[in-house]
Amino acid sequence: MTTAYSLAAVSAEQLRTMSVAARLYYIQEIRQRDIAQRLGISQARVSRLLRQAEQCGIVRTVLTVPEGLHPDLEEQIEQAYGVAEVHVVEVPAADEAVPYALGWAAARFFSAGALMGTNLGFTSWSTTLQEMASAFDDALPRSGVRHVVEMLGDLGPPAAQHAATRSTQRFAYALGAKPVFLRTPGVVATAALRTAALQNSHVQEALALLDDLDIAFVGVGPPQLHSFLVGGANFFDAEQLDQVTTLGAAGQLNQRYIDAAGRPLASALDELVVGVTLGQLARARRRVVVAGGQSKHAAIGAALRGGWVDTLITDLGTARQLLARRPN
Repeated sequence: MTTAYSLAAVSAEQLRTMSVAARLYYIQEIRQRDIAQRLGISQARVSRLLRQAEQCGIVRTVLTVPEGLHPDLEEQIEQAYGVAEVHVVEVPAADEAVPYALGWAAARFFSAGALMGTNLGFTSWSTTLQEMASAFDDALPRSGVRHVVEMLGDLGPPAAQHAATRSTQRFAYALGAKPVFLRTPGVVATAALRTAALQNSHVQEALALLDDLDIAFVGVGPPQLHSFLVGGANFFDAEQLDQVTTLGAAGQLNQRYIDAAGRPLASALDELVVGVTLGQLARARRRVVVAGGQSKHAAIGAALRGGWVDTLITDLGTARQLLARRPN
């Protein structure tokens, strides 16, 4: 137990010695051993004097948070939603700047060696995660990751598919891992076409690895057309999306739909997706979401309420919305 000292109960000589020791240690940055030699006392006594200086209020520790960091907001979101880790990034421009800013912030974070495991699932069509992958200039600290597996087949036009492939390659290269591609349409027109796609051995390899993910970089978005997507081009058409919205969809995780509480929303669209299932995501040992922007506020909130996120990297505007709409 820490003892609080009253200045009135401490002699003037003790106060002088505390002050001298504190000034030498905190201002002049002299080591305790050298302070002991200078004052002719033991190093143990120097340590006691410094503790007493704090308890008497001679030394006060003040935490000054650098501009642009928001630890209080991050902690409040972590507690409100029961998520392990939240990082808030200031984005100085409009929504168009969010993917770039978040992607580069995520790259800085994960460059510190925060990726551990064997199988890593990657949403290669996510613009934000593509920015993250492009930001890895050098190889990342070796973490044991052996496979970087695409978690959803191709979406959108050929140029978008090419960008997804390059992102997977770049991320895998940075980790010294093998890229595992899911080169088949991510959304097909009929369940029969999906069954046919599943006969491909490369598709089977990728989907099998999704059963045992250590880390999943989850794609989160609204239940409507967004980004580069066009209805019917390796994607759902407007009528299908209207139907799932009518059922109560608040967002999607890799084109698997959830309601506002984050509960899985079963629909016929599930039979048209070639990619990770919500069951596979639930088994992943860590789920990372790097997403933000006004269009994704509701979807990110739903993902947090449903417990689909362990690590969230988002923008300041989204963070404030999440806190304003925290669970009761």
